[in-house]
Amino acid sequence: MSIDSLVTESDRISVNPDFAKHSHVNGPELYEESQSDRLGFWKRQAQNLDWIQPFDEVLEWDRPYAKWFLNGKLNASANCLDRHLDGPRRHKAALIWEGEQGDIKTVTYAQLHRQVSQLAYQLHHRFKVKKGDRVTLYMPMVIELVVAVLACARVGAIHSVVFGGFSAQSLKDRLIDSDSKLVITADGGFRRGSVVNLKGIVDTALKDNDTSVKDVIVVRYAQNKVEMTANRDVEYDTVIRDDQSHFEPVPMDSEDPLFILYTSGTTGKPKGIVHSTGGYLTHAQYSTKVVFDLKDSDVYWCSADVGWITGHTYLVYGPLLNGATVMMAEGAPDYPDKDRFWSIINRHQVSIFYTAPTAIRAFMKWGDAYPNRHDLSSLRLLGTVGEPINPEAWRWYYDVIGQSRCPVVDTWWQTETGGIMISTLPGYHDQKPGQAGCPLPGIEAAILGNDGEHIKMGGGLLSLTQPWPSMLRGVWGDPDRFNEVYWSRFETYFAGDGAIKDEDGYYKVLGRVDDVLNVAGHRIGTMEVESCLVDFESVAEAAVVGINDEIKGQAIMAYVTLKEGAKQEDDLASQLSAHVAQSIGPIAKPKFIVITPELPKTRSGKIMRRILKNIAEGAESGDTSTLANPDIVRDLEAQVSAMKVPAT
Repeated sequence: MSIDSLVTESDRISVNPDFAKHSHVNGPELYEESQSDRLGFWKRQAQNLDWIQPFDEVLEWDRPYAKWFLNGKLNASANCLDRHLDGPRRHKAALIWEGEQGDIKTVTYAQLHRQVSQLAYQLHHRFKVKKGDRVTLYMPMVIELVVAVLACARVGAIHSVVFGGFSAQSLKDRLIDSDSKLVITADGGFRRGSVVNLKGIVDTALKDNDTSVKDVIVVRYAQNKVEMTANRDVEYDTVIRDDQSHFEPVPMDSEDPLFILYTSGTTGKPKGIVHSTGGYLTHAQYSTKVVFDLKDSDVYWCSADVGWITGHTYLVYGPLLNGATVMMAEGAPDYPDKDRFWSIINRHQVSIFYTAPTAIRAFMKWGDAYPNRHDLSSLRLLGTVGEPINPEAWRWYYDVIGQSRCPVVDTWWQTETGGIMISTLPGYHDQKPGQAGCPLPGIEAAILGNDGEHIKMGGGLLSLTQPWPSMLRGVWGDPDRFNEVYWSRFETYFAGDGAIKDEDGYYKVLGRVDDVLNVAGHRIGTMEVESCLVDFESVAEAAVVGINDEIKGQAIMAYVTLKEGAKQEDDLASQLSAHVAQSIGPIAKPKFIVITPELPKTRSGKIMRRILKNIAEGAESGDTSTLANPDIVRDLEAQVSAMKVPAT
């Protein structure tokens, strides 16, 4: 299958020579090293970790199963904490935390190590958590969440972090699938001034006593009144009050699972993606250092929740493996006001900022006045993650937030890949707005056609063609699903995304192939149409879906939100259609355009295109419990119904 690219990108920003001069990677050496001896390259990256027992073989590959760094033993918690304690990092800030209520705490590496050891000791001795047991974490963005993650790793337990926006049923499904024996939660977390009753949701998930959970540890954070179940629930503060402050990290085989992280699946049943210890840590440490050009002096902020893979790899493991100072914040970017992120950057002198295109488009919509209130001169590098970023949002981010001096790393990767696969390296690659960049050194990727043939230049299916250390090791309890979803289409790993490769080897990721539109025989990536719509002066965000069309096979429906203060003119839909026709071509003109004040989004900011597709087709919207704004669904259903869109 080929994908037509109907937009020509000509913008290019050269590497800043001053930035490159002090960058970790400013030449082709890493690429040359990885291409001449790929396994030797990964061996050297793995040796940046502390191994309790050295590995004796780099890779054993029996498609689709990989074993990396065979017979090596190490511990993730020890690599994130213990190895930093003998030098100047001992008293360095590991975490700077700011709550939605304005509370600020700083925890050094020595203090974080003590808290992790205390909890690990109690998990092992009091709650009998042992190597291989599953522990579910359902918590707000507080320091105790990071402590819990690392304490699980310290005792060898497999942690399963469930995002605090998921419903009781979603949590229950994950508890049953993972067979978790213990839950760590909190009395609540803050979201736009309200308390989310996390403990109440846990209680609902456990009320039928049909899970394997025996104990629940409750962090007292929001001072929310909760019910405590006798012989099951215990307060966190009483757990770690014991004077025992050291627990020796449990040696883990390189291939022992480190965590399960659930991601949505097409069947409706969530997939428990399994990541190993040695391979995952190797790529987390390496990619964090080279993509973000991370240095000891940086204050690094990834705005993702730990409930997502981005929070795992680039808020917890990657930065702490490198001994970084990590900014961690609870709450929404628009509470108490729409300048909260810029206030945090100014207050804590953040130098590296990593966030999602959805957030960036929201910032654009709110206008330049909010970031302009604050001094953002501490920033030296910006990053984006989660979905393709359209060129206009990229330029706004670069010009307004980065003040045209900070490189932007547009990273492509997935829960399944464990870490960044494609990006520019900021001291070496020129930047092309809207294009992710090149595969990292050590990563092999290709564009494939329908029959698996390699497409040297142009659009098709994005595949990773050689095993890499942080690749998923399976779907928890479901090997058949692992094979079918990721390995049945090609001999190589199929990411499920479409992409276009240009003459310089840069990849422009178009999003899920499921979202590719087939209009009159042309396969068009939704991202290109959305980018074109956002390029219109008054548009802040856009999402497009395909609807049935008797003549063209599919037609395009666009949902559009406007920038704050923008006037909705009577002929706006006609103007937008004309703009798309002029920029891309008449074939990409939306047949229907819905102007809406909001798009349905999860609490993490992800646009729920599945719901938009259902609305367009007149189908049931499905579960809206994880949406930040479920009321908008009813409004959109009424608006689309009034437009008399043909139902499927």
